[in-house]
Amino acid sequence: MHIAFLLFPGVTQLDLTGPAQFLSRLPDAKVDLVWEAIEPVPTDAGFSILPTATFAQVPAADLLCVPGGMGIADVIDHPPALDWVRQVGGGAQWVTSVCTGALILGAAGLLKGYKATTHWAWHDKLALFGAEPVAARHVIDRNRATGGGVTAGIDFALALIAEIAGPEHAKLVQLSLEYDPAPPFDAGSPGKAGADLVAGYSARAARLAPDRMARLEASAQRLGFTVPG
Repeated sequence: MHIAFLLFPGVTQLDLTGPAQFLSRLPDAKVDLVWEAIEPVPTDAGFSILPTATFAQVPAADLLCVPGGMGIADVIDHPPALDWVRQVGGGAQWVTSVCTGALILGAAGLLKGYKATTHWAWHDKLALFGAEPVAARHVIDRNRATGGGVTAGIDFALALIAEIAGPEHAKLVQLSLEYDPAPPFDAGSPGKAGADLVAGYSARAARLAPDRMARLEASAQRLGFTVPG
C-alpha cells in the first residue's frame, strides 16, 4: 500500500502527520511525503518537514492524501502541484483529503459529483469545485474519502483503515496509539462553541489570509468550474 501525501508550504502539519501516523499502520504500508523538491517545507506551525520524494519520483500511488492549511490557494495556483494531484488521483485506489485539502482535490477535478467534507469554515466552498458538501466528521463516497478540520483527520484515517483492512485492524491501531480523546472543553464545533467564539475565529482567519476566499473563487473560474453568482 503506497501512500502519497502532498506536502506543501503552509500546510497544517496535523492535517498530514495525524493521518500519516495512523495510515502508516496499514499492512505493508509505505508512506511518502511529496513536494517538488527535496528541501525543508515550512508548515503553519513554525517548523519544517522534509519531503521523502519529489513529484517526478512518485508518478503513482495506491492512496493519495491531500492535507489542508494556509497554503492551499498557492497550491491550486501552482500547476506542477495541481497536475501531480490530478495525475496521481486519477489512478489511485483511494483519493482522500483532510480539512481544506478537499479544495485542492476539488480544484484538480477529483471531487466532481462526489459527497465530501472539509473544515466547517470552508464547507460551502466545496460546491465551487462540483462536490456535494456533507456536514460530517468524515465522508466516504465510493473511493473518495474526506475528513473534516484538522483533528478530524484521525477519525478519517481510522474509518479508512477499516475500509481497507477491516474494523478489527482499525481498532487495533486505535488501541496501539491510545486514541481515546477526552478534551477539556466542549468547543470543537461551531454549534458547541457559540457565536462569540465562531466570530473570533472568523476574524482571525480573515486577518491571516484576507484574500483566500476571493482567490478560491477566481481559481474555480480559471479552471472552468461554474461559480455560483
